[in-house]
Amino acid sequence: MKNQKIVTAILLVAGNSTRYGQNRNKNFEKINGKTVMSYSLKTFHENPYIDTIIIGIKKEESSIVQEILEEENITKPTKLVIGGKSRQETIYNCLQETKADIVIIHDGARPAIKQKYISECIESMEEVKGATIGVPSKDTIKITNENNIVIQTTKRSNTWIVQTPQCFDRKTLLAMHEKYKQEEVTDDCMLLEKNQIPVKILEGDYTNIKITTYEDIHIMKGLLT
Repeated sequence: MKNQKIVTAILLVAGNSTRYGQNRNKNFEKINGKTVMSYSLKTFHENPYIDTIIIGIKKEESSIVQEILEEENITKPTKLVIGGKSRQETIYNCLQETKADIVIIHDGARPAIKQKYISECIESMEEVKGATIGVPSKDTIKITNENNIVIQTTKRSNTWIVQTPQCFDRKTLLAMHEKYKQEEVTDDCMLLEKNQIPVKILEGDYTNIKITTYEDIHIMKGLLT
């Protein structure tokens, strides 16, 4: 990147893991002897663009995360930030704890993320204020109303499945969080889209799945061998 900017990675592990169905945080499950969050944590820690790391956590899980930091020998400046009631609140809390030029946000439960995509996201900040990794949809996507009646069918060639990481100019994202604080969104790109700020999708790969259900653990074991 020209004029090297300060980059903070924000790793999210504060979710409730409701769909996981095991009454525990999926980020702390073990895959091949390592916690789920350890994989993405180490990948971001080893990326040369990343200067600092913030981890959005639940207050009661701070000691668990601290142990993982020590086990993985994380030496870059790292801060634990208590999350809010939603993903949106957690990210807002994390944004307030950094003065970096660029933030790159990732789900702790996507352990198969590759260095290539982290770097490409950050490098894209030379041309846009927001970017996300995604993959083209393999299936036709239909949009329905609340009664499950189809109201629109998307054009498959223009339909993407969005993943993380997502990367942003920090000041821009913080301003959008504050502007749309009362509106619920499912990812940060939506905040920029609401303000007609262009967001670029960078093509990733289909192995970058998010562990959502317990069955996903078994899939991920095969990918992380």
